[in-house]
Amino acid sequence: METTTWYLIAIVIYLALMLYIGFTAYRKTTEYDDYMLAGRGLHPFVAALSAGASDMSGWLLMGLPGAIYLSGLNQTWIAIGLCVGAWANWKLTAPRLRSYSKVAKNSITIPSFLENRLEDSTSILRVASGIIILIFFTFYVSSGMVAGGRYWESTFGGDYMVGLLLVSGVTVLYTLFGGFLAVSYTDAVQGVIMFLSLIAVPIVAMFVLTGEGEPVSDLFSFAAENPYPGSDGTPVEDFFNPFTGVPLITAIGLFAWGLGYFGQPHIIVRFMALRSPADAVAGRRYGVTWQVLCMLGTTLVAIVSTVFFARNPDASITDTESYETIFLDLTRVIFHPLIAGLILTAVLAAIMSTISSQLLVSSSALIEDLYRGVVNKNLRSSTSMMASRIAVAGVAVVAGIIAANPNSSILSLVGFAWAGFGSAFGPVIVASLYWRRLNVPGAAAGIIVGAITSFAWGMSPLTDTLYEIVPGVLASAIAMVAVSLLTKAPAPHIVEEFDRAAAEAAKPAAPAGTTV
Repeated sequence: METTTWYLIAIVIYLALMLYIGFTAYRKTTEYDDYMLAGRGLHPFVAALSAGASDMSGWLLMGLPGAIYLSGLNQTWIAIGLCVGAWANWKLTAPRLRSYSKVAKNSITIPSFLENRLEDSTSILRVASGIIILIFFTFYVSSGMVAGGRYWESTFGGDYMVGLLLVSGVTVLYTLFGGFLAVSYTDAVQGVIMFLSLIAVPIVAMFVLTGEGEPVSDLFSFAAENPYPGSDGTPVEDFFNPFTGVPLITAIGLFAWGLGYFGQPHIIVRFMALRSPADAVAGRRYGVTWQVLCMLGTTLVAIVSTVFFARNPDASITDTESYETIFLDLTRVIFHPLIAGLILTAVLAAIMSTISSQLLVSSSALIEDLYRGVVNKNLRSSTSMMASRIAVAGVAVVAGIIAANPNSSILSLVGFAWAGFGSAFGPVIVASLYWRRLNVPGAAAGIIVGAITSFAWGMSPLTDTLYEIVPGVLASAIAMVAVSLLTKAPAPHIVEEFDRAAAEAAKPAAPAGTTV
């Protein structure tokens, strides 16, 4: 049987499983709130793996290994920053957002939460947030589609556009019908697949390389002494030194990726769907452990690949510009085609989990926050569900047009969108949960200034020196605090609601068997 046939068998099994989960979720999704937030009944394990899988995307298995492979461990500052940021996000944001979003008129989206939390009668927060979400998520979704096209090229030697359309099409289908519940459960399954693959591939590759009794330590010595040529064709010196080869200001920008967590709508919406605020403790343990181990696996994939492809010049690398296919290429070479096909579904899992989450949040921004929140507040639940499904398809089409360029960098697309959300929403979300004095003008100023700063900086040459999330978050925080202090303080009943939500978030977990 041909290799590609084995791959197809594995992928068909995987795609069928995803569609089955989507169909099952569709049967359980009868109300609009279920479609958008799964009735606030998400188990912390599912929430944690769902948040992690939707966060990491194809970047974890393609973008990051390629960056480390080309430049060395100085690129791991991104991974370190993200692990620290994920821990802080679960610790600081999760319990209070779960509590406050329920107290604030049972808000089911981030823009509606901000509007209800601050009692914004002008709708400026909904409109500004909805527009920002649509703009940046369109770029974010397109990065996943690019990864899908490259996956198809590397695995089957097929056409980029065929892969893009196939991966995107299946993802859109189960998102379209199953909603948040389908997205969360498919993400959890995909998170497990990603974890197992990132642990298995580098370990098996090391066994293959040390088959004649060579100590594993010699592999790392070889990698250090034979640095793979970088993008300009010269060797990467001090490959294992994270402090060389990158200016301090650039390292700060890479580490600052962790700041973005506080403002990612597709991640923090999982906190709102938890069964109770107390579930955030278990969710943090599951989520951070998963993420740290996955990051270690990714780093090992890059290191082992430098040795493997240097010693096996006949093993081809599909992407010889950004090297974002080394995980795929290494897997194809060292495993039996059926096993390789099953492992390669990890990339599909990463890609599809992120696309689905972002499509759902984009549709909520368009329907719940812009149309229902501003144009027609009396929109019926059934009509909202249908409109949201149409919006999912619409956003997917626009993102697909952007992704039609196969030369787009996955990492650059993800980085641009990540910075935009972190800058626009991060400071405001944290302040809404911890600062009583925050008001509507201050929140609006923070969101708008953060988004504009990040967008402008990211489009300029300055982004090559300092990642745009740093100036974006700083500008947002300064604008938010300054405008809030210069304008009228929030009404006493808003402050009372703040205290009530904080008290709810601090309550311990209910005894087993108790309904929360």
